Amino acid sequence: MIKKFWQWYEKHYLVNVGTAAFLFLLQIIHLIWLIGDVVIGRLTGEALFHLHENIEWLVILVDYTEIPAIISVSLVYINEIRKGKRFKPILYLIFLNSQWLHIFWITDEFVVQSFGGTGVALPLWLAWIAILIDYLELPVIVETLKKFFQAVKQGDKTAIQESLREE
Repeated sequence: MIKKFWQWYEKHYLVNVGTAAFLFLLQIIHLIWLIGDVVIGRLTGEALFHLHENIEWLVILVDYTEIPAIISVSLVYINEIRKGKRFKPILYLIFLNSQWLHIFWITDEFVVQSFGGTGVALPLWLAWIAILIDYLELPVIVETLKKFFQAVKQGDKTAIQESLREE
């Protein structure tokens, strides 16, 4: 059954990597909010922007796409490991799956409360760790987009073979 799944996955690689890239690209909205509202606000005392209530729901919705993004992008790199690649896919899987710590261990609400100074019991340095973890997505987003464009340019099977030869 697993072998059939991977055969299907490779047959439809362009759709699979495209879906993964799209879901992960949505996270840029969240990262822009995080840097512009939370980080800059904390470092300078004044945020670049604050989300209007009518837009805030969009960032919350995008944040919830992080879970399917992590799963779909993980499959891209698990497939590479399965095909014999090691270092880069494993590194990206670590960066990518550290997001589970961010999601379940230190939430954005905690980050905002910590930076807002509302008396959260956990130390402020954990909020900075949460932000750092969130930004570990960036190299994985870039690499996943490269894989998508390579798949578009070369076609599904050729892109898989070429991607595996790179490393």
